[in-house]
Amino acid sequence: MKSDEEKRPADVVGVSALDESDTASDGRSTKVPMSMKILSVVLVSLVGFGSHWSSGVTGAMKSTLKKELHINNAQYATLDASENFIKTALILVSGIVTDRFGGARTMLWGNAVYSIGAILIAAATQVRSFKFMIAGSVVQALGDVATQCAQYKVFSSWFAPSNGFASTLGFELGLGKIGSFVGKASANVIAKNTGNFSWVYWCAVFINLFTNVVTVGFYVFTEYCERRYAGSNDPATGEKLTEKNDKFEITKMLRLPWPFWLVSLFSLFQTSVAGVFSTNATEFAEKRFNISAVTAGWYSAMSQYLGFFLVPLLGIFIDVFGQRNTIMLVCGLGMLLSMCLAAFGPTIAGTAASFGIYAFASSLGPTVIIDSIRTSMWYQEVFGSGYAIKIAINNSMTIIIGIVAGVIQDHDNDGYDRVIILYVVLAAGSVVVGALMFTMSFFNPTMGRLQWTRKQRIIRGEKINALKEEFEEGRNREKQRMLSLSCFVATIVLLLGAWATYFWGVATGHND
Repeated sequence: MKSDEEKRPADVVGVSALDESDTASDGRSTKVPMSMKILSVVLVSLVGFGSHWSSGVTGAMKSTLKKELHINNAQYATLDASENFIKTALILVSGIVTDRFGGARTMLWGNAVYSIGAILIAAATQVRSFKFMIAGSVVQALGDVATQCAQYKVFSSWFAPSNGFASTLGFELGLGKIGSFVGKASANVIAKNTGNFSWVYWCAVFINLFTNVVTVGFYVFTEYCERRYAGSNDPATGEKLTEKNDKFEITKMLRLPWPFWLVSLFSLFQTSVAGVFSTNATEFAEKRFNISAVTAGWYSAMSQYLGFFLVPLLGIFIDVFGQRNTIMLVCGLGMLLSMCLAAFGPTIAGTAASFGIYAFASSLGPTVIIDSIRTSMWYQEVFGSGYAIKIAINNSMTIIIGIVAGVIQDHDNDGYDRVIILYVVLAAGSVVVGALMFTMSFFNPTMGRLQWTRKQRIIRGEKINALKEEFEEGRNREKQRMLSLSCFVATIVLLLGAWATYFWGVATGHND
């Protein structure tokens, strides 16, 4: 027998359904038109297009940069790690600031700084200066560190979990994959046809200037919406979705629930192997397929970004059917199979199969991880801070793994036979964590709610609020608080470890 609550239609269940008023106390409408939400998503996605384009360029130009700037793998890893270092140094502050002052304002100045960095990098390639390029990468990272949290904070203020949040992520990430694909695939083509690889980076500058124009438009749009609309509520729990807060919410940032930390641990393994493999994919294809940099750029770009059409569909699937833990496990298994084929099938056929499986598995990761981070959190108002922690963890691990991988490769005569084993170990770690979360979802409702469908989440809105109250006031609240604080401290230790690794790489250089 179903309870009376479960017999009610999904559109009338949930805390927010009890509030029938369309007007807030200050006269603003509480019903935000879907057209305004869609326009917001489109504008934010266009804003991120430039950074995605730029992210695809450097990895595709690895062999060219090593040749033109006269650097080795360890030095290239240091260049790649410079951006990640700045992100780890400032991302936590950026998340807190984004929560306090809003995503639109943060994006406005963040994209301006990012474009300045892009200009400096292009100038550095023009004069063939490795140190100048590192300086430009640092400036660019200062802008990127602001925009990364801001754009998803905006999404979280418009859409709740299982109510459009994953779908909007899918759209933005799918468009981003197109930008990264075009940037990566065209990089060596532009370099070859112009006779100067600097034009690759000047093209990225022009794209970034376009995103600044869009950012100004989005800021004006946000100001307009603030004057007309009072904001949205989570249809399941009734939680008020905010774009900015009245004060800094440090305490809530330090009390993130344990499912959040498990999702972040999965991301630590999955995202780090994806990031390092993506950076080296073009050169890896050159060596395994014995082809030119131009052809390798197309192969690696297709392997990493061809799944762009799957990402929006995945977002819709997650919103409607849930199953986040299942998808993370499948993603981890796909990454492990791909890395195993690359490591233990060093033939053209084995490498081609590895790239194909990687294209599918890597398309699953970002959407389900970001959406799971949001769904696992009790407080939407600190989503910017929570996402910043996730980025800090990812970038710290990427710095460590990237520099270690560069050293291993330099001691393997610039080959990939040894370093690929490191990728296998990381992928295996994501499988272990994914399997743990999937298993726990069967008997623990706090983890199990990541599996809930849209209908189940709306029906069980009161259950979510009860779990939140137990987290805040239950008999295990002190243990929960200590666990959250311990995980945050572990994140700081990982971050400091990444800094030590980065400075070790800069100091020693392995500049043989």
